[in-house]
Amino acid sequence: MQFGIFSVGDVTPDPTTGRTPTERERIKAMVAIALKAEEVGLDVFATGEHHNPPFVPSSPTTMLGYIAARTERLILSTATTLITTNDPVKIAEDYAMLQHLADGRVDLMMGRGNTGPVYPWFGQDIRQGINLALENYALLRRLWREDVVDWEGTFRTPLQGFTSTPRPLDGVPPFVWHGSIRSPEIAEQAAFYGDGFFHNNIFWPADHTRRMVELYRERYAHHGHGTPEQAIVGLGGHVFMRRNAQDAVREFRPYFDVAPVYGHGPSLEDFMDQTPLTVGSPQQVIEKTLAFRDYAGDYQRQLFLIDHAGLPLKTVLEQIDLLGEEVVPVLRKEFAVGRPAHVPDAPTHATRLAGTRW
Repeated sequence: MQFGIFSVGDVTPDPTTGRTPTERERIKAMVAIALKAEEVGLDVFATGEHHNPPFVPSSPTTMLGYIAARTERLILSTATTLITTNDPVKIAEDYAMLQHLADGRVDLMMGRGNTGPVYPWFGQDIRQGINLALENYALLRRLWREDVVDWEGTFRTPLQGFTSTPRPLDGVPPFVWHGSIRSPEIAEQAAFYGDGFFHNNIFWPADHTRRMVELYRERYAHHGHGTPEQAIVGLGGHVFMRRNAQDAVREFRPYFDVAPVYGHGPSLEDFMDQTPLTVGSPQQVIEKTLAFRDYAGDYQRQLFLIDHAGLPLKTVLEQIDLLGEEVVPVLRKEFAVGRPAHVPDAPTHATRLAGTRW
């Protein structure tokens, strides 16, 4: 399994001090978080894509290219690449370029995002969201896999004899995850192509996640890519830790209460009871994360959100230390217990270049 962290890049006032970081400080903090992730032995850093306040990561390839130059092993991913409002030609070229610069340490998570106004900002209609996701991704796959593309669709001008440059590194396109928390059409899309399915289950109860993952697995097998157990699944999670659980709850509560994504709603206790959010000791994080396998099966990638809601960088780096030193080593060991031999590892550029189907 791969373990890592993802950031949505929100610029949120610290509710305990009232101070709001500058955009520059937040961008630099995301870089520091990625570097720390590699330092402690995590596998993946992923950034979201947003084009509106209070978020800063509007250009994932710029950020990931900078991080690539300062790391050696870390897999660089997006937590969302907006397949609906980005031009597939630009995605194909931008991420192939990044793939070369990062020596293959790149994959993408396709998604529609959670900001409705982004559609008209980029000249699209939110009512066509699913159709845009389907058509744009179909074109993107061809651009990466065919040297010369003739294409005509509904949402962009036709292409005649077009070659996107640079070509994917070693002729192997970046691996693609399709991210969704609510749309069965996206689970079907991932299954149809034999791509990965990432369910960012930080907002949802286990039963919902189970249904989405089971749908993807069943359709993956239906389309002839392997058994349901061989489908490529990733999950999100959200944690805040202190060695004493009561300290963690007391420290995190003011941040949870005003969080831009889920604040001003259920209580912290209710949210922990109903979703994968874990606020407590490292052992509690280990136990709850291991329980994900009960409803998602043996899966390939676990990403944690740890820098949301105005938490200061010092605190976030402490969280990464706890993940790297106390949590992830145990998760690696325990998730390996009883894992069937036919369940694949998470795809990497090296394994795909060596002949793995993806």
